[in-house]
Amino acid sequence: MTEQDIETGRKNAIISYITIFGVIIAYYLNNENKSPFASFHIRQSLGLWLTFIIVNLSITRNFDIFMLRASIYIFFFTLIIYGLSNAIGRKAQPVPLVGTLYQTLFANLGK
Repeated sequence: MTEQDIETGRKNAIISYITIFGVIIAYYLNNENKSPFASFHIRQSLGLWLTFIIVNLSITRNFDIFMLRASIYIFFFTLIIYGLSNAIGRKAQPVPLVGTLYQTLFANLGK
């Protein structure tokens, strides 16, 4: 990725980490001007938000344990903050544990 590509896609990359609606908005904004940097971060944030929603609906609804819910929330929001800080810092680095999986699963997104 070139420095110009990072600069043009940086705004969309940052937007993508702000709720699931930010992912949708960033995806459509990125369709106008394809940026590999923004596409990378859109795939990361889409994977994080979808995983968070699925885990929240399946695991935390079945178990009404405060510590379990709190640990899941802290885990996912830590990963979201990590991805957001990479987008702000102009880095295309996958989030730990699941980032490379998201890049593989959503490889066609943004190309």
